[in-house]
Amino acid sequence: MTTDVTAPIRVLIADDQVMVREGFSVLLNAQPDIEVVGEAVDGRQAIAQVVALRPDVVLMDIRMPEVNGLEATREIVAADADAKVLVLTTFDLDEYVYQALRSGASGFLLKDASARQLGDAVRVVAAGEALLAPTITKRLITTFSRIGEAAGLGGPLPSPQARLAELTERENEVLVLVAQGCSNAEIAERLIVAESTVKTHVSRILVKLGLRDRTQAAVFAYEARLVTPGG
Repeated sequence: MTTDVTAPIRVLIADDQVMVREGFSVLLNAQPDIEVVGEAVDGRQAIAQVVALRPDVVLMDIRMPEVNGLEATREIVAADADAKVLVLTTFDLDEYVYQALRSGASGFLLKDASARQLGDAVRVVAAGEALLAPTITKRLITTFSRIGEAAGLGGPLPSPQARLAELTERENEVLVLVAQGCSNAEIAERLIVAESTVKTHVSRILVKLGLRDRTQAAVFAYEARLVTPGG
């Protein structure tokens, strides 16, 4: 008789403040299903550690010396499509966080999060449910979308409206609900369809729009004005 043991979620912590790294390490290692496998003091070291350790989730501070977290996120995501980067920030309205989401980060977390919030955030990102704290994310995306547009972030892609034309009516409905922070189960309940059907719709949306994950889908929906604050 064999015992089915699920491997713990492997986490790398990248932050230039030793107290932050140590504090998060203690909190995460206290979780039975999470293991901190390494630490990095700046973005350059984070990139190297991701290659060496292959963590499931990277907790990434943005403001670090040498290579900052934004540049590190871009390089990590470009090198590994499966990489999950969870951005750490002191403020919930930080233009660098918005840029990190555009660069492929899977979500963000405030540094004053509780032990429970920290553990839950790591689990959510590891599972691929990328959009975190939808009410805060909505505010951040709305406030800083102009910054992203002015800077030309995301590369020379067709206009959002032109890309939306690729979606079916049902896929548009699903995209709106993803942007509003709904999980696959919640979307399935609202649309009265199977959860597996929702997963298929989400996958097709990402492929058609050329997006990496649910977070980028949410950013896109706001920029395309498919969803508005409070909508």
